[in-house]
Amino acid sequence: MDQNATTQGSQVDVQLIDGLREHVQTFVQIRHDIHAHPELGFQEARTSALVAEKLAQWGYTVTTGVGDTGVVGTLKRGTSTRTIGLRADMDALPIQEATGLPYASKVAETMHACGHDGHTATLLAAAHHIALSEDFDGTVHVIFQPAEEGLGGARRMIADGLFERFPCDRVFALHNAPGLPIGHFAVRHGCILASSDRATITLTGRGGHGALPHRSCDPVVAAASLIMALQTIVSRNVDPARACVVTVGAIHAGKSGNVIPHTATLELSIRALDHETRELLEQRIRELARLQAEAYGATASVEYEYVSRPLINDPQATDIAIEAITSLVGPERLKLMPEAVMGSEDFSWMTEVRPGCYVLIGNGTGGEGGCVVHNPAYNFNDDAIVWGAGWFVTLVRQMLGHAR
Repeated sequence: MDQNATTQGSQVDVQLIDGLREHVQTFVQIRHDIHAHPELGFQEARTSALVAEKLAQWGYTVTTGVGDTGVVGTLKRGTSTRTIGLRADMDALPIQEATGLPYASKVAETMHACGHDGHTATLLAAAHHIALSEDFDGTVHVIFQPAEEGLGGARRMIADGLFERFPCDRVFALHNAPGLPIGHFAVRHGCILASSDRATITLTGRGGHGALPHRSCDPVVAAASLIMALQTIVSRNVDPARACVVTVGAIHAGKSGNVIPHTATLELSIRALDHETRELLEQRIRELARLQAEAYGATASVEYEYVSRPLINDPQATDIAIEAITSLVGPERLKLMPEAVMGSEDFSWMTEVRPGCYVLIGNGTGGEGGCVVHNPAYNFNDDAIVWGAGWFVTLVRQMLGHAR
C-alpha cells in the first residue's frame, strides 16, 4: 500500500486519514474474509452476523433482521435530535471468480464482483472510528443493506419501517469506481444513475410442423418483428435529449428447427434518467407488444418489474457531500460529473423517501483497480477503504459535529 503517495497535497485531511490507517489492516482482513465467503441477496446471514458482532463491540445499539438480513447500528450522543444515515450494501453476485487471489471466493458461482465486500468494510471502518474517536451531538445510523443486486433489499428494509424506526435527516452512500484514481471522488447534482426495470414478454401463437407453417401461428416471427419495433422507442418516441435504454437481452423459443413453437419469450432491460421517460418506455413497450402480436395473429402478455428508480441526489445533501469531499481531499480530487451513468442502484429507493446523496469513490486506474465491476476478474481495492471511511466520518462531523 503506497500510503505516502496518496496523502501528498496540503488539502488532504492527513490527521483523519492517518488515524484511519492505524486500524485499516483490521478492516482489510474483514474485507478479505467477506470476499472469501460471499453470500447472495437475502442470504447474507454470515456477513450480517459479522457486522452485528463488530458494531456491538464498539457500543452501537444493533438491530438485526431489518428487511430480512439487514443490520442497523445506532449510536447516539448528546441531546441533539439531528440524525444521519450511512449505508453500505452486503450481497454478492452469481459469478464464478477468476482472480486467483489467496482470499478468492470459496463458494462456487458466487463472488463479490461489485465490491460490496469493500463497501461493508469501509462503513465498518468508519463506524469504528466514529465510536472510538469522534465527539458529536446527535444520532448516527449505519445501515447495512442486503440484496442490492436487483432483489429489492432497500425496498424491503423501507417496508420493514427503516426510516420510521431509524429516522434520518439525510442518508448517504458510496460505490467504488474502477478507472477513478484512489483518493478521488465523483458526484453530480440531480440524477446520477438510471432507473432499472425488467420486462418479460410472452408471445403466444399456435405450434405446428415446420413444413406446414400455414397451419400454425409462428410466435418466433412475431418476436423478431417485435424486437425490431422495440428499437424505435428510443429513436422515435423519446426526446433525443433524454438518455434511455431498451435492450432485449434474451430470447427463448423452441428446441428444434423443424418445429414451430407455441410460445416465444423476450427478456428486456429498460433504463431511464427521469420518471416521465420511464413511464413512456413502459407504455410503448406494452403497446408494441400487443400490436405486433396482433399483426401476426398471436397474443402478448407483459410482466413488468420495477427494480430501481432513477437515483436523484438531493441538492442540499449533495452540497453537504461535496463539502465533505473537499474538506477531506481538496477540490482537485473531486470530479463533478457532467452526465449521469446508465447503471442503476437500489439506494434510489432510499433517496425517494429521505433526502440523500450517492457518490463514487476511486478504485484505481490500473491492474485490479481498473477492472470493471460484474467481471470475474474484478477486485475491490483495499487502498480505497480509508478514503471512503474518511468521507463517512467527515459527513458525521459536518452534520452532527457542532450545534447549529
